[in-house]
Amino acid sequence: MALLAEYSCKATPARRVVEVYDADAYLSDDDAMAAARRQVVAGNGYHLYIRSLQPDIDVEVAIRIWDTPPAPPADAEGHVAVSLESETGVLVVNQLEYGPAGEMTLPRPGVYEGHAWWEGRQATSDYYETSLDHPTDDTFEDHLTQAWNNCPFSERYVLDLAYTSEPESVDEDDL
Repeated sequence: MALLAEYSCKATPARRVVEVYDADAYLSDDDAMAAARRQVVAGNGYHLYIRSLQPDIDVEVAIRIWDTPPAPPADAEGHVAVSLESETGVLVVNQLEYGPAGEMTLPRPGVYEGHAWWEGRQATSDYYETSLDHPTDDTFEDHLTQAWNNCPFSERYVLDLAYTSEPESVDEDDL
């Protein structure tokens, strides 16, 4: 198995969600977002939702394109199968409240399948909750900013994907 392309960026999980989608597939999907609450990462084929346990500490989102995706690491907190179609060949990593955090140009447009896995999710959430245990006074906001910028844990979500087919053609009569 060979790594063909890799991209990584930091994103703030506003409302506890980070999205990954094709540059032309920006419409949201409530059912897929609800599924992400249950299984951490879920999608509808064009749009993936990544569900964090906290809304303020940046998370890392890594997208790796392989000829054949490797198995998730044995020490990953969890993993789930995913599929993502990109008609444009460009994936956007989006922060709900703040807009795009970055974008990746894929080797070619098409359907990519593999799995998502994550680490540091629970530890970052526990740290986040602990950081809120501070007296509310004039220094509270500064305390939170400093605590969140210096989190000792890395919350990381990795999409290990491989190209499987051409994108589905769009019938002009359906538009």
